[in-house]
Amino acid sequence: MSVAVSLRGLRKSFGPVTAVDGIDLEIRDGEFFAMLGPSGSGKTTVLRLVAGFEAPTEGQVLLGGRDVTSHPPFARDVNTVFQDYALFPHMSVLQNVEYGLRVKKVPRTEQRSRAELALETVRLSGYGDRSPHQLSGGQRQRVALARALVNRPKVLLLDEPLGALDLKLRREMQIELKQMQRELGITFVFVTHDQEEALTMSDRIAVFREGRVEQVATPVELYEQPSTPFVAGFVGTSNLLEGDVARALVGAPGPVSIRPEKISLSAGRLDTVGDDATCSATGVVDEVVYLGASTHAVVDLDAGGRLTVQQQNVESSLTRTLGRRGEPVTLTWQRAHVVLLGTPTATGAPASRRQPHEENR
Repeated sequence: MSVAVSLRGLRKSFGPVTAVDGIDLEIRDGEFFAMLGPSGSGKTTVLRLVAGFEAPTEGQVLLGGRDVTSHPPFARDVNTVFQDYALFPHMSVLQNVEYGLRVKKVPRTEQRSRAELALETVRLSGYGDRSPHQLSGGQRQRVALARALVNRPKVLLLDEPLGALDLKLRREMQIELKQMQRELGITFVFVTHDQEEALTMSDRIAVFREGRVEQVATPVELYEQPSTPFVAGFVGTSNLLEGDVARALVGAPGPVSIRPEKISLSAGRLDTVGDDATCSATGVVDEVVYLGASTHAVVDLDAGGRLTVQQQNVESSLTRTLGRRGEPVTLTWQRAHVVLLGTPTATGAPASRRQPHEENR
């Protein structure tokens, strides 16, 4: 598969602050690629470097194999969609979408036909005569997308475009954006701090931390096989164990990660012994958090430390019986679900994937 975006040794400093610290990254043609990380991790700066809004301190930006590092934004085959939509309030929806074509001096008849096709693509046929203030937040977001798509870019850059929407609408737009990207076949590069959003929409995800990439992987790989403690804790909820507690529970000093939903919880301290396939621990429920579809129980372990367990609320009696504070419980989990964590490599590739019990063999 050909490469749409290639970043080589990319570095960006603002005075004494290094926002992007030597990133090497390749984004494939036609891929929905997410850059995920907390505020200040460097993901938005990388997007601006790709768009040409910032010049790198060091390194190269290649689009379709062509070095565009020194090219201005208008000379790059990309378009950007921002969180605040940036629509012109005095223009109609159709005029907003046509604007980029008008600047490029595309013939008027072609402007109109391409703008109408773009609105049809984002499911807004018939909305061309309306003003932006007459639209809902989701509809304004679609207009911003249409305005970017009408220029037929090879790469579409999206800077937290769903951040201003309410939760229900944001989830609806996540599905629509992914469907749209599949239909168009355009490379989408999506910046977000929302791990659920990244997991829902992306083909691959790069997790950023302090200007560097911790790991690049598919959503399933990222969640099931995080390479570092930071990735395990940032992408979803994870139990991190190390030192004497890790040795007692999984037979290795760690750090190791166990996802809360992988752990089974039973009432009482049962006489269960772990084997080559399973691990077990006993403890007391310290806290219970009811989340509607599931319940999280925080268990103080007899061996020291604590684990969070997530259980689906299939039966209401389950919460009453097993989710009571102060109740002694037994936890069990499969060794295959224990992930040994390491440190990120220079390229952000995952570290060792061996299970902890394999180290003792």
